[in-house]
Amino acid sequence: MRGESALETVLEERSDSKRPEPSAAFPEKWGLQGPSAAASLWITIQAGFREMWAHKFRSFLTMLGVILGVSSLVAMAALVKGMENGAKEALIAVGGLTKFRVEPQPLPVEQRHLADQAPGLTLADVRALRAGGTLIEKISPELFLPAILSANGKRYRPFVCVGIWPAAAELNEHVVQYGRMINELDDELARNVCVIGVAARDALWGSPEETGKEIIPIGRTVYINHLPFTVVGMFQRYESSEEKRIREEEAKARRNGGSKAKGLSRRRRRRNFVFWLKNSTVYLPLNTVWMRFGAAKEGGGIQRSGETPLTTLELKVASADRLTDAVQQAQNILAATHKGMEDYFFRTQEEWAEKIDTFIRNARLSGGLIAGISLIVGGVGIMNIMLASITERVREIGIRKSVGATNAAIFIQILAESVVLSALGGLLGLAAAFGLVALLAEAAPTGNAPVITLWAMAVAFSFSAAVGVLAGLIPAFKASRLDPIQALRYE
Repeated sequence: MRGESALETVLEERSDSKRPEPSAAFPEKWGLQGPSAAASLWITIQAGFREMWAHKFRSFLTMLGVILGVSSLVAMAALVKGMENGAKEALIAVGGLTKFRVEPQPLPVEQRHLADQAPGLTLADVRALRAGGTLIEKISPELFLPAILSANGKRYRPFVCVGIWPAAAELNEHVVQYGRMINELDDELARNVCVIGVAARDALWGSPEETGKEIIPIGRTVYINHLPFTVVGMFQRYESSEEKRIREEEAKARRNGGSKAKGLSRRRRRRNFVFWLKNSTVYLPLNTVWMRFGAAKEGGGIQRSGETPLTTLELKVASADRLTDAVQQAQNILAATHKGMEDYFFRTQEEWAEKIDTFIRNARLSGGLIAGISLIVGGVGIMNIMLASITERVREIGIRKSVGATNAAIFIQILAESVVLSALGGLLGLAAAFGLVALLAEAAPTGNAPVITLWAMAVAFSFSAAVGVLAGLIPAFKASRLDPIQALRYE
């Protein structure tokens, strides 16, 4: 007891004595005494690292919440960015924002009694739009045909087999790589010619990967619903930039005899739907489809009338800024040709773009919210472990304060330890994000391959550092307010 009383007396005298004057460059209120504030801060950070190293496993478990939060935030942003890139690339591949479609629909309820008079889409509409649609740059009527192709002893059902006008290639961003496109003479004479996509070539004559060479079936005969047609053209292979990269890597690996080609081939099979659809397209002259097969309606039936019936109308304007006016102009023209019967509707690519933007915004919001909650949970873990650490170090803090450490110095030390934990966890989270994104890339469609951005990494790391600061405030304040006498008595 006498020893404790003597110690208390010495400490009280020491606390009442005059402290050494701090350097003028470093105000006493910050508790940074010495030759350099930067050096003092570095010593404080080193103390934080030593404390972490002394309890390595506990520190790792504490950082685990931050690591998972940062990695999930970066991976979420990468996945959403990949989906955005894939969707926009697909939108451009089908004509962009300057294209819109007219499609048939059932009459509204109030006009159902006029169903037998509804004309549907016909070439009369096309002639009216070409004559009065001053804002419409190009137009192509389409007549879909359910078809089965056969050649070389093989059969293939294309996703799109359609009778068109030559303008369809430009409207749908098709590029003929071999041969030629269907022309106006083919349509006028109803010739049995066709232009096919590479999917039809691969199915009927073999892909370059299977045959070891590029087969160009120009001039060959293919039977469409048992009628012979001559292949006059073949479209180029459509694929996303990611698909192209993987295909080239696969070809290189196959040339080198590597085993990596099989894995790349599995990834390339998860192709983007829009590009697969374009590769599975077969074009025929519109008049040929009507003359040889009749008008294939949506339900698969056959309709014959004085005017050639159509499945859809594809229209294009010169600029996306004039799209709204062009749609209104087309609406007015068709209202006149259809005598007010609304047996058609308009579908614009702008609606698709708005849906993409809405989806991306919602995905970012929901994913960011989930990842943010993970970081907050990680911050709670840091706060919890820092409070426990203060309880273990009460006597140490008491000794430091008894020999002159200020409340601010204790506050900064504890806060620095918290920030070091969260910052190191953030860095480890960024490293883990690359592995997580690699796993997501294996599962994601090739056209939607995740893309890590510097912006997402910066936001995730900044958020983790901010969580560390917030999580360390309460423990740092509690430690700085400890009474040195009571702290030295703490068992």
